[in-house]
Amino acid sequence: MMATPAPTVPAVEVTPAALGLGLSTDPLRLAAAAYLARYKGTSRAHTESDLRIFLAWCAERDLPPLSAGRVHVELYVRWMQEVRRFKPSTVSRRVAVVAGFYRTCVIDGVLEHSPAEYVRRPTVPTESPTLGLTHLQFEALLAAARDSTNRNDFALVTMLGLLGLRIFEATKANIADLGDEHGHRVLRVCGKGTKTVLIPLPPAVGRAIDRAVADRAGGPILLNTRGRRMDRHAATRRLHRLVDAAGVRIATMHPHMLRHLRHHHARRRRRPPRRSNRRPPRRPKNHHALRPSPQPTRPPPQLHPRRLHGLRHLNPAPWGPPSERRRTNAHAPPCR
Repeated sequence: MMATPAPTVPAVEVTPAALGLGLSTDPLRLAAAAYLARYKGTSRAHTESDLRIFLAWCAERDLPPLSAGRVHVELYVRWMQEVRRFKPSTVSRRVAVVAGFYRTCVIDGVLEHSPAEYVRRPTVPTESPTLGLTHLQFEALLAAARDSTNRNDFALVTMLGLLGLRIFEATKANIADLGDEHGHRVLRVCGKGTKTVLIPLPPAVGRAIDRAVADRAGGPILLNTRGRRMDRHAATRRLHRLVDAAGVRIATMHPHMLRHLRHHHARRRRRPPRRSNRRPPRRPKNHHALRPSPQPTRPPPQLHPRRLHGLRHLNPAPWGPPSERRRTNAHAPPCR
């Protein structure tokens, strides 16, 4: 019995009707469509979600978004921080979406100036505050995934924790993406911005992927319990079960924690080894507590009257013309 081919999903055209913005202002719908047309794929979906939240916030307050001022955008930021309790990274990303929307309106001539131009954004730390798994917890998670009856669990944990893939990169990987390059087994990964890279597979990850693929000739590498392509929600549920089976006590478990673990320990391995003869750290300029007290000036050295002490360059007379030559030390007795 031949399998019925899966129906193809037509591409969605970026139009005001396709966006589903239930607002009656036509210029607003056109401006939103013009802004979202600058993105594609997952970036467009995430940008549309963030923009929809701002438009819904304006609709709840009977505020036309194209008539908003800087004070309204500032109130939107305070609402996200104080009412919704969003993290600084989330607030900064959504403010960036609003600023990009108004910047596009200025470019298209809809507005004269952007109300979000001088809005203060929260400071996002350069180091991620996420607490990842320790080495012992990750080893326990690997052991639980290896002993799991689901063959995709071990491949999921190794691809996230050992390769450092994002969750959408791991779930979108296909069997056809496996190959060899210069004698090394590699996996072709399509990352952010449709950037394609070749990642070499360590032996442990290769064995885990072979175990998950088994005798299949094509299709996705990771499958859910129904035999379909695993998505990020199914991967999160599998990780929750593995954490419970491994006995790891952690508040929240999500796939990005494994990527964070891999990159955190990779940065630690790149640090230079400690040396015993390292220079002491410099003191800050404004640190007066550890600054040594000023020492008294040393008195000039007492020179012996009958010795030159290497200071012959201070008396140019012996090297002058013959008429100006004189004895270097007048007090010295004549040579006998």
